[in-house]
Amino acid sequence: MSQAKAVKVRISGQVQGVFFRVWTKEEADQLGVMGWVRNRLDGEVEGLFVGSDEAVEALIAVCREGPPGALVAEVRVEDATGITPAGFMIKPTV
Repeated sequence: MSQAKAVKVRISGQVQGVFFRVWTKEEADQLGVMGWVRNRLDGEVEGLFVGSDEAVEALIAVCREGPPGALVAEVRVEDATGITPAGFMIKPTV
C-alpha cells in the first residue's frame, strides 16, 4: 500500500463568503481526500489534505481555481506529517 500524502494549505484572495469550505469538502469527498478546511480570521482559508498523491494534487489544483464567486490569489502548500484524519470536515474559524 502506498504512503498517504499530507499537506497543509493556505488559500488567499476572495475566498470567504463564497462557500469555499463547503465546496472544498464536496471536492475532497469526490476525490477520497481526508482532512479538514476552515476559515481564518485573517481572511484566508486553511486546510489539511491527506490522501493519495494524485488525489491530494488534484484537490490542490481545483483549489487554485475555487468555486464560482471566489477569486484565488495564492495557494501555499507545505508538507504535513504524523496526521491520520478520518473523513473530511469543516472546522470552526480560527
